[in-house]
Amino acid sequence: MIFGLFLFAFGIIVTIKANIGYAPWDVFHVGISNTFGLSLGLASILVGIFIGIIVVLCGEKIGLGTFSNVVLIGIFIDVMLYLDIIVTPDHIVYGIAMLIIGLFIISLGTYFYIKSGFGAGPRDSLMVVLTRKTKISVGICRSVLELLVTVIGWFLGGMVGIGTVISVICIGFCIQITFKVLHFDITSVKHESFYDTFIALKNMCKKTSD
Repeated sequence: MIFGLFLFAFGIIVTIKANIGYAPWDVFHVGISNTFGLSLGLASILVGIFIGIIVVLCGEKIGLGTFSNVVLIGIFIDVMLYLDIIVTPDHIVYGIAMLIIGLFIISLGTYFYIKSGFGAGPRDSLMVVLTRKTKISVGICRSVLELLVTVIGWFLGGMVGIGTVISVICIGFCIQITFKVLHFDITSVKHESFYDTFIALKNMCKKTSD
């Protein structure tokens, strides 16, 4: 799970450093960061906490993975930005290539993170809530949600460009290709709630002591 979240954060940094327009949620996070003078990681954490509260109030279960998603991705982002380990390309062609590589890194991180089975991230859970409440397909709910955060983020100063369009169009294909190569069926994963994880750890400790 932690390795997957690290890869996810690394992929976000790569797409941002491509400098041709951010992915929808990153447009929003950067807009929040610029508006309130926060680090990008902290902005991501605060947005995640706010969304997490909403999904819990709407009856969705959260797990260790949900909490870890909120906190660790934000921390990893700030550390990598501070270390400045990714160079910004000087040509749009390199930028596009870098963006697509970043999307595949995010897809690989998603694989490890979801496969761990510790609960979905708050943003994914929000899409589930919207689908359940509105009875509209998850694809439409995701598109509307990402359009909304993109517009808000753009008004707050987040970068919107060709990279934003590429991210919206390609992220689904990148995830599908990655999952197919790794022979991963996302429907086979049964996520644990905080309670499930607590019981599993309790039983593990009991067996160890015995």
